Amino acid sequence: MDDKKCKDESFLEGAHGWLKDLGRVIEIAKDFLVGFYKLRKVRRCVTVFGSSRFKEGDKYYDLARELGRKLGEEGFAVMTGGGPGVMEAANRGAHEVGAMSIGCNIILPQEQHLNPYTNIHITFDFFFIRKVMLVKYSQAFILMPGGFGTMDEMFETLTLIQTETIKDFPVIAFGSEYWRELRPFAEKSLLRHKTIDPDDLDLVTVTDDIEEVIEIIRACT
Repeated sequence: MDDKKCKDESFLEGAHGWLKDLGRVIEIAKDFLVGFYKLRKVRRCVTVFGSSRFKEGDKYYDLARELGRKLGEEGFAVMTGGGPGVMEAANRGAHEVGAMSIGCNIILPQEQHLNPYTNIHITFDFFFIRKVMLVKYSQAFILMPGGFGTMDEMFETLTLIQTETIKDFPVIAFGSEYWRELRPFAEKSLLRHKTIDPDDLDLVTVTDDIEEVIEIIRACT
């Protein structure tokens, strides 16, 4: 078995005994401390979420690269999960204009490797700590097309805003073709069954316009 697997896997396997649990607490604390230290000076930051599977030349890779470039030109740092695909593209765009480019990487058996376009990078052992860092230091969140990981990041961020755990920062889903079923699903299922409030539908803005993204973020930061 690959010994470089994400430690979340062993963390969730079940009871380990008190000493093993204590050791895990120390590992978790170490991950947090490294993240807090390396990101302590980050200001005016935007996190871009999205799939690791898009390659250079794909529509969403190219759009994420342009988005990273535009954010960098506006003086924003760009933070991603540090991997390939959309994450690489956003970091690359920021890097190309000399902006701060941050990657919060995670050890995975497949797909994930740190992209070469970051000037601050951290590799975490635990998914949940990585997600804390991706949210804690940013004032806006952009959701490019992605899979289960991106959905997880989207709904966790929305939950934090909904529960006023973090400020009501903008959450922008980029790519209306990809995200077009999001609002109808929320209306037909979540709102219909009253598991969310009507105002919660407005927590996400869907757009295809990079300039609109910049205007929304500029107005809220």
